Amino acid sequence: MSGDSDCTRTSPSAGSTSDNELLPDRPKYVCTLSPDLVTKAREELQEKPEWRLRDVQALRDMVCKDYPSLGTCLDDAFLLRFLRARKFDYDRALQLLVNYHTCRRTWPEVFSNLKPSAIKPVLESGFVTVLPHRDPQGRHVVCIRPDRWTPSNYPITENIRAIYLTLEKLIQSEETQVNGIVILADYKGVSLSKASHFGPFVAKKVIGILQDGFPIRIKAVNIINEPRIFKGIFAIIKPFLKEKIANRFFLHGCDLNSLHQNIPPVILPEEYGGTAGKLDISAWNELLLASEEDFLHDFSELVLQCDSSPHDLLVSGDADEKQCDDSLRGMKPQLYYCY
Repeated sequence: MSGDSDCTRTSPSAGSTSDNELLPDRPKYVCTLSPDLVTKAREELQEKPEWRLRDVQALRDMVCKDYPSLGTCLDDAFLLRFLRARKFDYDRALQLLVNYHTCRRTWPEVFSNLKPSAIKPVLESGFVTVLPHRDPQGRHVVCIRPDRWTPSNYPITENIRAIYLTLEKLIQSEETQVNGIVILADYKGVSLSKASHFGPFVAKKVIGILQDGFPIRIKAVNIINEPRIFKGIFAIIKPFLKEKIANRFFLHGCDLNSLHQNIPPVILPEEYGGTAGKLDISAWNELLLASEEDFLHDFSELVLQCDSSPHDLLVSGDADEKQCDDSLRGMKPQLYYCY
């Protein structure tokens, strides 16, 4: 997703024709979608191959006109992620792009020095990984295991950094941009003390990124082995969830047959009643760590400029934190009750 973030190099207008004519050094987009996925993108995302580059140029023009200091990558392939995530609605794609940068600016604990080597302990713990095989709908399965985290080793924000980098790596694939992903979260062994780290402030930030600040389609969230305490955790999360996303949560408890109705055993590891062998985190870890230089290059172009205007921001960080601190005081009794 390399590219030039300087909008002054173009002359945005409604009549823009070929971006490659305006900026000959910009990488030319080459579609990697199969014919079936091209059809799926047309039917589900309103993506028309014959209009694709016109749509990308329209979004680029809007960025340069409305947010000239955004400091974003303007490559076709990069902007296309946001168009696909919002079904080629220009206004919603632009807002998603602004939100993407705003999230990065307003949570430095997560986004400062963000690179695979910096979260190596999280990867080695097995907190987050990606199963080696896609599901029948062509979706990667992201496996999250909170029981692998020891809070005394590092703060919860390190886990969030690892999840974010995982999503950044996955979304590089056009196939994933069209098909989306599935999340499998194993809450076995999650105690009250561990759950208390995931308060409303963190919950709101994470949900905000996943719903409105990252160009990925989350098609299902499968929760397994959730203890009673999860009722309290979900009580914290649910107020921030849109109805569409909330309806994609599936709570399976210890019922593997229920899980298998959503994720077939053939792609699941033995730990979840599958036939794909033992869960192996090494392959994904190696892939992510091998992408270090790519991330360093890409993220160097995704920094909001210091003179970005206040209206670029979604909310004030101080006000956001105060609001969530107030919510936390109200939620703690629920956690203790459920426990």
